[in-house]
Amino acid sequence: MRNVNTYEMQHTGSVLQTNKVIRNTYMLLAMTLVFSAFTAGISMLLQMPMMVYLGSIILSFVMLFVLNKKQNSAAALPLVFVFTGLMGFGIGPLLNHYLAMANGGQIVMTAMGMTAATFLGLSAYVLTSRKDFSFMGGFLMAGMMVALVAMVALFVLPLFGVELGALHLAFSALVVMLMAGFILYDTSNIVNGTYTNYVMATVSLYLNIYNLFIHLMSLVGAFSDD
Repeated sequence: MRNVNTYEMQHTGSVLQTNKVIRNTYMLLAMTLVFSAFTAGISMLLQMPMMVYLGSIILSFVMLFVLNKKQNSAAALPLVFVFTGLMGFGIGPLLNHYLAMANGGQIVMTAMGMTAATFLGLSAYVLTSRKDFSFMGGFLMAGMMVALVAMVALFVLPLFGVELGALHLAFSALVVMLMAGFILYDTSNIVNGTYTNYVMATVSLYLNIYNLFIHLMSLVGAFSDD
């Protein structure tokens, strides 16, 4: 009887801890998305050059390394806002690029709506079903390797005069599918208690949304009149 009671107490404690991580993750995610939108607006008003977007990608890798080291410290929370604010500021030039098109507003709003619908739909499915998608880890890592090779090709091949229109579309389509998979994978890991640090769980989901939005915008823009 004592062993049964001990198990039940441990199980209850584990469920409460997981629910706390879920709650804190989605609260922090909402705040970081709002903060990113704010810094993106500043970047757009300042008419920052496209190099800012490229620079933010490079700096994001450095910030991810720092966040991983500081994830359990008091500095983790402010670092998350520095990271997401930087990412938001970096996307400003890209948004200005699309908004400069004749139907740019429609492209951005369509991509934003598709991103929200995809994230909310996939997250809701995992949160309600509690299905374990951890088996997808290997496939997603393999997909990321393919995406990295394709990204290098997108930078190198133009130096040899190769047209990359079709490759750009294929790359964006691949990233969209990967991010959808990562939303399922990361949300499953949060729900099932694999992720115990809500700061890093937030960063994972934020990056999924960020990359999903960028590459949906690319696809919507490519299939628009422009």
